[in-house]
Amino acid sequence: MLLTSCALGLGPACKRSSPSTANSASASARSLPAPKPELSATTDTVSHASEHLDAGPPVKTVESVDGAALRQRHIARLKQDRSPVTVLGGGSAVELGQKICESVVPQRDAHTPILIKPNLCGFDGFKNPEKSGGDDGVRGRITQPEFVRGVVRCLKERGHTRITIAEGCGNSLQHWQKTISTSGFEQMAREEGVPLVALDDDGVHDVEGGQPGKPLKIRGLEHSHVPTLLMPKLLAEVLDHGLFISVPKLKAHRFSVVSIGIKGMQGVVMRSDASPAYNQKWRMHDELRPYLRAKKQKQPEDRAEYVRALELFSERMLDVLEVALPDVVLVDGAPAMSGDGFQNLRPMPGQLALGGTNPVLVDRVGAEYLGLWNNRALARELGGHQSSPLIERAAQRYGVDLRAPAITGDGQALLTARRPLYFKAIAPFALEGEQVRTAPAESVATASAEARPTAHALRSSTSPKIDAVVDELWQRAPAVRFDTDYAGEPTGIFTTARFVWNETGLFGLFELEQNEVNVDLSRPLQQEREKLYQEDCVELFFTPDATNTDHYYEIELGPLGHFFDLEIDRQHKLSRTEWSSGVVLATQRDAANKTSWLEAHFPAPEILAALRPNARLPFALYRMEGKPPRRYLAWSPPRTTKPNFHVPGAFGTLVLEP
Repeated sequence: MLLTSCALGLGPACKRSSPSTANSASASARSLPAPKPELSATTDTVSHASEHLDAGPPVKTVESVDGAALRQRHIARLKQDRSPVTVLGGGSAVELGQKICESVVPQRDAHTPILIKPNLCGFDGFKNPEKSGGDDGVRGRITQPEFVRGVVRCLKERGHTRITIAEGCGNSLQHWQKTISTSGFEQMAREEGVPLVALDDDGVHDVEGGQPGKPLKIRGLEHSHVPTLLMPKLLAEVLDHGLFISVPKLKAHRFSVVSIGIKGMQGVVMRSDASPAYNQKWRMHDELRPYLRAKKQKQPEDRAEYVRALELFSERMLDVLEVALPDVVLVDGAPAMSGDGFQNLRPMPGQLALGGTNPVLVDRVGAEYLGLWNNRALARELGGHQSSPLIERAAQRYGVDLRAPAITGDGQALLTARRPLYFKAIAPFALEGEQVRTAPAESVATASAEARPTAHALRSSTSPKIDAVVDELWQRAPAVRFDTDYAGEPTGIFTTARFVWNETGLFGLFELEQNEVNVDLSRPLQQEREKLYQEDCVELFFTPDATNTDHYYEIELGPLGHFFDLEIDRQHKLSRTEWSSGVVLATQRDAANKTSWLEAHFPAPEILAALRPNARLPFALYRMEGKPPRRYLAWSPPRTTKPNFHVPGAFGTLVLEP
């Protein structure tokens, strides 16, 4: 990693700026550029503050960061770190901040530079409290300054003197200054004697000294979902030789379902797609904009498009996490906030703080407290996702078992106490009620199914017409979409699947993107084709009895109409190719966009016998794509050293809706 110059005293020869004047000095150093014309709606940016953004000068990056090395180091830690999540209850925000820091933050040398990153910008805009019932539009949506004060005091008691608070809002300098003033962060930082820095700079926010917000190019992300990612110099330096502490707010989020540790990392990066770089954070979920335009125009909703945008956003945020992984996450739940995180806010009862060194596990426990974990009602709305896809995709990618995370601390009882549930999404649905109180052992049993993904089959009295056309019935069916390979790594090659069932059998519709049709055209179509797995195909593994996962049926479908099916009994080491699913198959092809659709009906008696309302059947989806080196894609990755789909313990779940 190439790092140079000082960043607010992080270098040994650097002089520290006064925390009360660090940003005002840069404001007066030169006049600001004139605003550019109004930008288009930025959907769900980190700050949500304004669609009128002041533009800075062109992005200039001289130094760079070794993103490949960071990813290797951070992925290894995410896969290995199973340290407990600490839950503490009671006390004021400052007391909880200090206690969770003392309990969770690892010991470091007193001279270690420390970066504290709160959620300071997660709000829509400022309000006039006199006209909004005392609501300034900011408080309740962001990390409380008093919680951060507690963290700062904990670190100072340990002898730390090189502490910086920093956040990136993706907005103008004027907006940043109003934010830190309105929120109380400016006053708190001044009183504690620590710098408060905007991680947004194209030569606007800080033009003197070390320029801590200067964007650096991140090398080695060409094949990720964020190839244009930039990192502030301050963060790069701390990742290199300091301690990075993320301090998010525990809250529901209208798009990502929850906003805790993983989502909070959107505030520490920029994008080089356009100038100024700090205004490009909205590109993390650019795919949501067509959905929002259609919603504004009152067009029929495409929920599948919404879920696809959410899933892609989740993959991008995990790519960000891999280059900007905090050493520790301390979560402000004093109080936690249900609702949508912006306009519809309901404080949760009680005061708590969460902390841990693995953001995936911290987010898992936070989602459970909000009632947005293992939530079947949520799954019906989000294509099978029973929690935030941020958490589910992270668990798949890093092999994190979410069934029963280790929990410690005096606030564990808060997770089993009765508490309200309220969530409101951008999509037209809301969840409201009371979370059911469960004993710890029951919680583990309930959560165990979430270690692997879930697909839902829509029950319909009308059978789909087998013509490979995505008609109105299929649009109502929940969709699952994946691009991970057998090892859990993202590939950018997406497959979307939907399912319908009734008394005549199981129906499936599959959309194969970037499909090159690597198929032996000399073979007759619409005939059983042995060794079809050697060509392009999608595979289903269907288990009729959840108590015997070693007995299942495998069905392979080719993009031009070939098929192959067989029965597997691993316990008795049997493989019966004479078994037939009775498949009726139709295909369509968009050659220009390299997309294939396959629609199938499976009426076999063994399948029919397993179809009943609310059944939860072990189930798996796979896809083989391309010529050597081939892609072996998996919806629920088995994470084997070599491609191997016959791993029943790695199957997901197919839920048959009533």
